[in-house]
Amino acid sequence: MKCPGSAMWILLPVLCLLSGASWAATLGGLGDTLLVSKTFNGVANVSTFLLDRSSGMLFLGARDAILAVDTNKLNEPRKIVWDVPEEKRKSCVGKGKTEVDCNNYIRLMEFLGDGRIYVCGTYAFDPQCAFLELSSFTLEKAEDGGVKMETGKGKCPFEPSQHYTAVMAGGTLYTAATSNFLGTLFDISRATGPEQDRIRTERSINWLSDPEFVSSAFIEQSEDNPTGDDDKIYFFFTEVAKEYDLYTKVKVPRVARVCKSDVGGMKTLQRRWTTFLKAQLVCEDKPSGQRYNILTDVFTTQHTPGDPSSTHFYGLFTSQWEREELSAVCVFSLSDISKVLDGPFKELKKTCENWINPEPVPTPRPGQCLNNALKAEGFESSLKLPDKVLTFVRDHPLMENSVTAAPLLVRKGIRYTKLAVTQTGSREEQKGAVLHLGTDRGELHRVAVVGQNATLLQEIALFTAHEPVNNILLHQGRALVGSPLSLARVQAEGCALYPSCKVCARARGLGCVWKDDACKPTTEDPGQGDIVDNALRKCDVEDGRCKPLMRELQVSMGLRLLLPCVQLSPRPCSWEHPPHRHTRQHHSDLEVTVTNDSLGKYICTCQEPGPGIRDPTPCRRAAFHLALEHPSHKGNVVIAGSRHVLAVYILFFFLGLVFGAFLLYFVTRRRSIARQGHHLPDNSLSSEKGRDLLGSSATPQSPSSASLMSEGFRLTEKRNGTATTNTTTTLLSNQGNGNSYSGTLIHSNPSNGHGNSLYSTCNTSSSGLKFTSEILAADLLDGRTGERERGRPEGVERESGEGDEVDEGLGDGLGDGIKGLEEELATFPMFKSPAPLAKCEESSI
Repeated sequence: MKCPGSAMWILLPVLCLLSGASWAATLGGLGDTLLVSKTFNGVANVSTFLLDRSSGMLFLGARDAILAVDTNKLNEPRKIVWDVPEEKRKSCVGKGKTEVDCNNYIRLMEFLGDGRIYVCGTYAFDPQCAFLELSSFTLEKAEDGGVKMETGKGKCPFEPSQHYTAVMAGGTLYTAATSNFLGTLFDISRATGPEQDRIRTERSINWLSDPEFVSSAFIEQSEDNPTGDDDKIYFFFTEVAKEYDLYTKVKVPRVARVCKSDVGGMKTLQRRWTTFLKAQLVCEDKPSGQRYNILTDVFTTQHTPGDPSSTHFYGLFTSQWEREELSAVCVFSLSDISKVLDGPFKELKKTCENWINPEPVPTPRPGQCLNNALKAEGFESSLKLPDKVLTFVRDHPLMENSVTAAPLLVRKGIRYTKLAVTQTGSREEQKGAVLHLGTDRGELHRVAVVGQNATLLQEIALFTAHEPVNNILLHQGRALVGSPLSLARVQAEGCALYPSCKVCARARGLGCVWKDDACKPTTEDPGQGDIVDNALRKCDVEDGRCKPLMRELQVSMGLRLLLPCVQLSPRPCSWEHPPHRHTRQHHSDLEVTVTNDSLGKYICTCQEPGPGIRDPTPCRRAAFHLALEHPSHKGNVVIAGSRHVLAVYILFFFLGLVFGAFLLYFVTRRRSIARQGHHLPDNSLSSEKGRDLLGSSATPQSPSSASLMSEGFRLTEKRNGTATTNTTTTLLSNQGNGNSYSGTLIHSNPSNGHGNSLYSTCNTSSSGLKFTSEILAADLLDGRTGERERGRPEGVERESGEGDEVDEGLGDGLGDGIKGLEEELATFPMFKSPAPLAKCEESSI
């Protein structure tokens, strides 16, 4: 008998209940740090943050929209729609671009100082800028009633995925972006102001060679500056090095500087920078020789507020040469950068000669900013500089020396996307810093850096694994963390962040101590030796940072384990293990296949920074003892992170079966009573009943587009170098600094890494999902793009006879019973309309 409609009716409660369980697991994984939930009203691809620190109002640039959120209340955001006309969108698609990218992605928002915000968007590969009135929260209108716009070329990128940075300096906009449709021309320019003052870089590969712009900073000199030095703008980017003659393209991180009063040269370098100089940034661990050459983010801060000379730049790096994910943090001081830019120039080889006589450096020194000494010599403007000076700086933009730093932190197997830094202690005595690091898996990590020691404090899962963190802003002791689809507000400062004795002990170097069952600030001297290790020993568990307790693990033959060992130093980690073992090391973690020979002790030892920069100190980070489980304990292996989810699934599955069986019995009973004395000759099933109930049977999915953060949307969970896929690998939970583990065996979760389904065919509510946590989510998991498939496409007819045939030998009773079940269920309000499908997943900026 073929009765697809009835079968699906019976399975529908089960499917919806299973979907509800999946949604509950997803929301449960978001953590307790989220307080409030408000949707973005269907807005996605949030990429730009702009915070008004006086009012606490946060402005967000998204796809075809601008949002305003009060960070003090996190109430419903205000919204402005700024989209692209349909004709322009079609023209963009006709030029070979995708429909997804032919929207208006807001990439630039800067305060103008007159009660307005300068807003620029990609506008279907034709960048446009507009003015946002803060008082009315509206875009200025033109005479024809439309949005008043001006060209955004050179101010905003053409493509949503292009790297870009901009900074406002004294009401003038300085940008680093592509300047043509194809994305092959790059400029660092003064993009606003009088037309004669708008200058840019020279179109030369010696100046910019296929750069990927990362960040920019405006350093304003104090008014009482004795030398009268000019204000400066710094740009950070990664480019292809022209100074290395290798068989492959070598990428190097750079810092470039221009001066605010530069207006170009009179004849040479007309409307070009005369002060453009750049130097290489080197983030390298010299003892191991490991160098990190790709810059991904920069955070600028003043160690002494109000003192520009105390400015430091914290850079987030990865490596071009590593196949696996890798992240490192280095810090560079403004004074070190200035010394390199005031040093010798690099002479690039122009011929194949082995020896090149460097050109003599003319006077006044090329590339320097205007100051009192130059003005006294008659050089009140860059227009008065001699041609020989301008020619030299045109041909020698690169400095000979590099700005070097040793990494504060190295994490293998993790890709950090954004960085923010909180300084701890008073102005006179800086105790250390807290690094707030966003990952490509929607997590926020906190790392304490005191001296040369880095300690992992917390790992907080804020968003789903498909939402990379793309913005972090620090405001009033809180961190505003954003993804392309969500916004969260979490506490960022204070010892109260650390709820347990162990976590508080790891923050001992920041001035925290565990007293009266709480983590409190203290001014007491931590004493000699390893202060974190000493603080850990005062907790209830006698477990130090470099002397962890031995973890007993009950294992079974043939099981594959991954023993975790958190590595924060660039120095390598090694394992002590039985001699005849079956192991494989993944970064600092160790994969073990359980056999008789592999039972025994496994100890991980990492090299930590010592008193001298070349004196590493061994630190034991993890210790395990593998033993065969007792026969009576078989079957008690726990599936980490999904045991409760599996139990909920099983419970709802059986509840759904019971519910379906009860409905079938109840309706059949009613129909049999009503049929007594009557004969119903028609025992066929309607071919269309139940068709509208299910909609489309295919799970809606959409391909990811080449947008800014699409590379972060993967279907496997990677954590600490371990890919969580559908295998039999057993993992151990990894919390804190590697000393807190569950004492059970953990199997990988064959889902998206968090025990959550990526797509579902049922929604538990058609009005959207809301949960009590402090997060603004764009439709959450109920949709990413605003597109939705419902039922069968128009014009597609059902095949003749599909689902209409019923075996002739069956009695009328079963046919009538199923027909009655259909009619009874059709009268329920929950089955009046088609069941909506989850919206298609779309990659985000």
